[in-house]
This record gives sequence, structure tokens and C-alpha cells, in this order.
Amino acid sequence: MSFIAIIGAGPTGGAIAHKVAARDRVGEVRLIDDDERIAAGKALDIVQSGPVEGFSTRVIATSGIVSAAGAAAIVLADHAGGQGEHAGEAGLALLRKLSKVEGRAPIVLAGASQLDLVSRAESELHISPSRLLGSAPFALESALRALTGLAVDASGVQISLTVVGVPPHAAVVGWEEATAFGQPLSSHLAAHIIAALSARIPGIWPPGPYALASAASRVVEAIVNGSRRRFSCFVALGGGTAATMPVELGEDGVLHIIEPTLTRQEQTRLDSAISYQTSAIARQLRKTES
Repeated sequence: MSFIAIIGAGPTGGAIAHKVAARDRVGEVRLIDDDERIAAGKALDIVQSGPVEGFSTRVIATSGIVSAAGAAAIVLADHAGGQGEHAGEAGLALLRKLSKVEGRAPIVLAGASQLDLVSRAESELHISPSRLLGSAPFALESALRALTGLAVDASGVQISLTVVGVPPHAAVVGWEEATAFGQPLSSHLAAHIIAALSARIPGIWPPGPYALASAASRVVEAIVNGSRRRFSCFVALGGGTAATMPVELGEDGVLHIIEPTLTRQEQTRLDSAISYQTSAIARQLRKTES
């Protein structure tokens, strides 16, 4: 059976390993971290919960990144030692090593601070854009659905909406196509309440480890099973640019980037967010080169 490789046994990485294992859709989860002792402890804990939760997925721990070779999907999470998410120059170096170890598997970046890695891995490491995506925006979308559900006195499960752009301050919500109970959200909420929900986005970013893990595990599952489900993810748009867009996923990663349905004002905000992100990445690249 297929296996998933998770790089990083920190709070988010451990939670992803548990959620993927508990859904029992893959044969094995490999939890990879330089601190193999911590990774092994978390792997053992997850395995021991299997009989209670009714899953039989094998979870193993290792410190060797070569163990990711042959994975159906690779997840880049966070350090076990408390250094946070794999990001920045160290994250890019890790992706460089991964690209030499495994050149086919889609790479899911689970962290909220890994947008730049998506663009730099595409532009500097020449990893195919279809293999690169970040799942954190899906967690943000879930959090916003929960808040919107509270506003209409319902569960967030009954809310449908799409987040695009560059969170947190340049995130754009497609409120025009958002729904509650299958009906337009605007028929349930006044415009000033919808505007207030948008204003709360910076306060709910970054999502916590459990929300990030839930998002990453569902994205990984969609890749492994080829479900072609739609998700909002960090994606490379070419030319060193990356942003949040809705995508359709399959076994090879990103199958299609879907153009969101936005009002003219929302589209202008999205275009501005992408333009700003492009400029920011260019400035960072020049700074790195100097």
C-alpha cells in the first residue's frame, strides 16, 4: 500500500500523522525528524491509540530524509525541537534535498508561514508547480466558516465560501458566491456583518496546529485517493509568484487552478494582492542575492 512521509514531528506534524493514520486510508505514515526520539515517541503513541479508534495504519519514525523516497505524498510540517515550521532558507534547503530524494511525489506544505517556499521552490529549485501546494489556507477557510456559522446561528459545516489572495492582510473572500444552507449568504447576513467577518481574518491567522493538521490531512487524502476535490491552497502561479487559489487535486498534485467567482471589487483586490506578493518576493530575492 501507499505511504505518506511527514517531515517534522512538531505539534503540527504529529497531529497530521495522527489524523492521516486515524482515517485508515493509507498503509503507512513515516514521521521523519532529526530528533528521532521525539518522532518515535509520537509514532508509538499514535499506534497504541489504533485499537481504541479502530485503525490499523502503520506509523513509524525515522531521522533519515531518504525515507521519503517513494512516498505517495510528502508533507512539510514543523520541527520536533520547537524551532517552528520548516520555512525560510532552511526550508528551501530541505526542499532541495527532498527534490533529490523524491522527484515525483506532490509536496504539501502544512504551515502558515510557507507561502514563500512555494514560490521559491518553483522559481529557484525548478520543482514543478503541480507538485507544490500549501494547505494552510484551507484551515483559514474552515475557521472563517466556523465564525460565519456563529453569525447565522448554525454550524460552519453548513457554510460554503472561498478564500483567495495572500492571507492574512490581503486575503480575499468570495462573499458573492458564499452560501448558508444552500442559499446565498447575503440573504442571511447584512453587508456590515459580512464586512466585519472579513475584518476578523488577521485575528484568526495563523490557524492552530489542529486546524492546520486537519487541512493537511484532507489535502493529502485527496491526493492519494485522486478524489479531484476542490481546496483553497497556496499555489505557484509562475514567474516567482504564489498565492491562495482554489485548486482541483489528483494523484500528481495540482490538476487545475480554478478561477474563483468574484465581484469586480473582489477581483481587483485579488489582483492587487498577487501583484504585491510578486514585488515582495522579488525584493526578498534581491536581498538574498546581495
